[in-house]
Amino acid sequence: MRSTKFINFAAFASTTALLAAAPISHAATATTLMDVTATVLSSCVAVATPVIFGNYTGAAVDSHGHITVTCTPDVSAYNVGLGSGAGSGATTSARKMTNLLSADTLGYHLFRDAARTQNWGEIAADWQPSSAATSTAGTIKTFTVYGRLTAEQQAGIGAYADIITVTVNY
Repeated sequence: MRSTKFINFAAFASTTALLAAAPISHAATATTLMDVTATVLSSCVAVATPVIFGNYTGAAVDSHGHITVTCTPDVSAYNVGLGSGAGSGATTSARKMTNLLSADTLGYHLFRDAARTQNWGEIAADWQPSSAATSTAGTIKTFTVYGRLTAEQQAGIGAYADIITVTVNY
């Protein structure tokens, strides 16, 4: 029995001596630099809520919608223009909604003022300047679009719609 213990002790002692004699390995590190960059471009984004006239009975109908414009801080002044729409023969001073099931149209107007006297169009004379925003929160400005559906129009039954292009010139 003595010889077995001695052999086990001798094996343990020789393994420990080998490990102790082995060179110690340390972890190495390497470093580098990484560039982080960004570019902020001048920009503006516009979001519009619809002008909803509701049911038309032949009487003039007034409604309104909103355009919210958000620009980068370097854009301090801009103008907002409204296109003529997609209605056949429409202009910015005589827009037309089209019946979704026929070629019938309903005339309407979009204005820059609550009195509905200043047309809101796509030429410079009809633009709304950023200084005319109805509410401002930093770089976010909200404009009210005043609409009027013209009275005494002969139109077929059905739903009418139009799409207006909103342009921000900055």
